[in-house]
Amino acid sequence: MTPHDTKDAGAVPPVAPDPLTAAPDPVADASLQLVLRRVAIDTYRENVAYLHRDCPVYRAEGFQALSKVEVRANGQCILASLNVVDDERIVGCRELGVSEDAFDQLGVEDGHPASISQAEPPSSIPALRRKIDGERLEQDDFRAIVRDIAAHRYSKIELTAFVVASSRGELDREEVYFLTNAMVLSGSRLDWREHPVVDKHCIGGIPGNRTSMLVVPIVAAHGMLCPKTSSRAITSPAGTADTMEVLANVELPMETLADIVREHRGCLAWGGTARLSPADDVLISVERPLSIDSPGQMVASILSKKIAAGSTHLVLDIPVGPTAKVRSMSEAQRLRKLFEFVAGRINLTLDVVITDGRQPIGNGIGPVLEARDVMKVLENDPSAPDDLRQKALRLAGRMLEFDPDVRGGEGFAIARDILDSGRALARMQAIIDAQGAKPFLPDQPRCGRLSFDVKAPADGVVTGIDNQQIARIARLAGAPKVQGAGVDLFCKLGAAVKHGTPLFRVYADYSADLEFARQACERNSGYMVGAADEVPHRYVEF
Repeated sequence: MTPHDTKDAGAVPPVAPDPLTAAPDPVADASLQLVLRRVAIDTYRENVAYLHRDCPVYRAEGFQALSKVEVRANGQCILASLNVVDDERIVGCRELGVSEDAFDQLGVEDGHPASISQAEPPSSIPALRRKIDGERLEQDDFRAIVRDIAAHRYSKIELTAFVVASSRGELDREEVYFLTNAMVLSGSRLDWREHPVVDKHCIGGIPGNRTSMLVVPIVAAHGMLCPKTSSRAITSPAGTADTMEVLANVELPMETLADIVREHRGCLAWGGTARLSPADDVLISVERPLSIDSPGQMVASILSKKIAAGSTHLVLDIPVGPTAKVRSMSEAQRLRKLFEFVAGRINLTLDVVITDGRQPIGNGIGPVLEARDVMKVLENDPSAPDDLRQKALRLAGRMLEFDPDVRGGEGFAIARDILDSGRALARMQAIIDAQGAKPFLPDQPRCGRLSFDVKAPADGVVTGIDNQQIARIARLAGAPKVQGAGVDLFCKLGAAVKHGTPLFRVYADYSADLEFARQACERNSGYMVGAADEVPHRYVEF
């Protein structure tokens, strides 16, 4: 049950010595030795080095801005993109500045001796160029590309080229498998020494869909192993890790998480500390600002993380709705088949569930508001959102049916009994305490101190709720960085409203954020009011 790193022996052909692990190559002229300086700039998963234009090393080596360089200090070596500065307040002429990410990777003190040299071009560039030209790549090509991405050998421009080329040309299903497998091989892989190891994932796009925080304690209370490592929000108002952070610490060493999982059969933590599928983390840094989430890259990202985390069984939630990521049942079925093909090739047991994605799930959107909804469901509070409760029970029931002792169709009733009896709440509280509890009162959540209500423009029925616009409003209000910011929904699809009926409330902590959200609501509130027969058709496959 304790995780161990495992390697796919013989999976990657022998390569030339890696400059990142080779012995350091000290600067020949001691007078050119530089002093490391921590530059407090968050470059989001990109290593950046800074040299002053008048630095003797910069002049002697003929560096160019944005070129790839090797930075060495105390036997450690990283690759970075070079920025050239003219202000000695950033870096002096005898200093080598590095960004926050790069400094953490080197693991030395500020002021430590360091050296810098030109980096060799990534060996996978010819394969990248073929993909840009629209060619189909083979397994070895993807392994080479992903190996270079994980080692930070690609610049942001080269990363963008790969992401756009893979999205524009849409990878075929074999290429998606090659990319997924390459991502798994690029990092650590956990072995829990147990079977089954279960997990649940949603492809995203539905605000407030915080079912994982209910599914994990239900399944763990049943006795199944469910080590849930989740992401922070990329384009949404909150990820599972952001919401769990309202209740407990989510940034824990892998050894600590392993102990928690061993004792409590589950956890809810941020996956960034485990270095699982690190190439995917780098690719996300480019996909996020471009808002690119192509089917092939989505499948590779999700499944590589699950396999690397040691999961053997996965329930996958694909919501379908007019403003969800997936807009039609036919599109959902195509995506389902792609997931099932790749999962079969990597020996992952997969159960795909197509769910209702017409509107947000739960009432709260934003970390504090979503945590409130989760705790109300766990506490069987009569005011808990029933849609969140029902969806979590159905997903938990499907996961429980991975247990060979549970008959097909019996999972929902078992999950409901675990929730109604209070066993799920007790298990969640145990996990929270083990991870490091934070004070939280569900009846008095720490919502933003500023707020305004958005009201119905006319009499009628709520016929549409735009998931993307509601998420955008919540983010403009400050979520997820401001935990108490977000949107609290009062009306769902089919609700009868009068002119002036409050539809939702926006919370913010800062007046500028509140004003941004208010202006967005004035342009488009995300709500449509009309006749009852205009409510969109529901796509569900449980």
